[in-house]
Amino acid sequence: MRPFFLVALLFSVAPTVASAAEPRPNILLIVADDLGYNDVGFQGARDIPTPHLDRLAASGLRCTDGYVSYPVCSPSRAGLLTGRYQQRFGYEFNPKWDATAVTHGLPLSESTLADSLRSAGYTTGAIGKWHLGAHPQFHPNRRGFDEYFGFLGGGHRYFPGSVVEVEIGAGKKTTVNGDAEQNAPILRNTTIVPEVGELTTRLGEEATASINRYASSQKPWFLYLAFNAPHTPLQARADQLARFASITDERRRTYAAMVATVDEAVGRMLAALDASGQRERTLIFFISDNGGPMTKRNANASVNSPLRGQKGDVFEGGIRVPFLISWPARIPAGRTYSQPIIALDILPTALAAAGTTRDSKFAALDGVDLLPFLTGKTNAAPHARLYWRMDGGEAFAVREGNWKWLRTYQNAPQLYDLFTDLGETRDVASSHPEIAARLATAAMDWNRGLIAPAFGNNPFGGLINRTGLEKDLAP
Repeated sequence: MRPFFLVALLFSVAPTVASAAEPRPNILLIVADDLGYNDVGFQGARDIPTPHLDRLAASGLRCTDGYVSYPVCSPSRAGLLTGRYQQRFGYEFNPKWDATAVTHGLPLSESTLADSLRSAGYTTGAIGKWHLGAHPQFHPNRRGFDEYFGFLGGGHRYFPGSVVEVEIGAGKKTTVNGDAEQNAPILRNTTIVPEVGELTTRLGEEATASINRYASSQKPWFLYLAFNAPHTPLQARADQLARFASITDERRRTYAAMVATVDEAVGRMLAALDASGQRERTLIFFISDNGGPMTKRNANASVNSPLRGQKGDVFEGGIRVPFLISWPARIPAGRTYSQPIIALDILPTALAAAGTTRDSKFAALDGVDLLPFLTGKTNAAPHARLYWRMDGGEAFAVREGNWKWLRTYQNAPQLYDLFTDLGETRDVASSHPEIAARLATAAMDWNRGLIAPAFGNNPFGGLINRTGLEKDLAP
């Protein structure tokens, strides 16, 4: 097997994690929604300038092989905030929008990043899209967050009272203006507040206000900002649309304006950190929750090139995302990191930076602390393998080094060498049967530690039959 292609982190003295005598870092976790892999400047986009995100990338590490644990919104977020493969606790579909559904949400048995940081003395805030359950027991204020501003569902209109059109595939649209989830109220904690202005702009303003408010406190803080942009509906401010008048495709023009609005909000937050003197000691993560949906339901005119696939796929375009990590006081700036990492790593990395651990009564994490790898203390790979299971076992993928094995929806298993074939165009399973067999066995072994989906409607034939699945996966 070819060695990893890793841009070496070469520097004379590797930074170390802050000692107990040093101030604990603030932690800012920013999540975009359905952002295409090639739709920001630091990833190579030419038609959508993102100067503030590019500055963030230059201040830290651009992780070229950064993944999420699921190619769809809500399960991806469940993994992100728990540091565990969400299939371990049955979270494999988006929850239904139902405030009476006590099973459709992040199980109360799971601990969140906010839980651990609040226990360690951090002020914790969440802003934006929640999408981890509509029942009151799943509310952010009950999952470790001191403060919350946003909406509980998986999507929201961007302007008050606007008509919401959503792509349903093959260029068709449907109007969902009466959809309760898209029109769900904006909340400050549990109080409904008026919708004012464009939503992405307002979320950015709320985040900036939080940063300014936290700066006056002696306590470190954790802020989770989950934009719903550039998820559909495609709606943007008129001034942002005017910036992209040269883009002739109307959908791409609106999408570009939405991405630019996210970038603008990030710039406002970075300026607040700079002005308050907090930037050096703030650990920032930026990711998308999954790949861009180019042609499927809720298609948003995103571009995932050079990757194959999109949101809802276990091909690279569904699970590999823009992934930035910046901590000026500890992590070297202006580098790229090309070992495979996953959003599950954010929780243990943040806890290590904060000098704390998770309560041992909870189940073991799947993520790892990335700090020794990112600061050059070790050149080893953070993970021997990364895994994906989708739709109750209808699709699987395994990445080991440069090898990527997958099986999707009754199709024959496939094997790709991502070092020579990033676009997954040449299936080499027949020429490397031993590798394909090894990774199929690894998928089967990993699957034994998972459970059937706890909720959701599987359109591919009901819940997983593990015995049949293992027979199908076996080499």
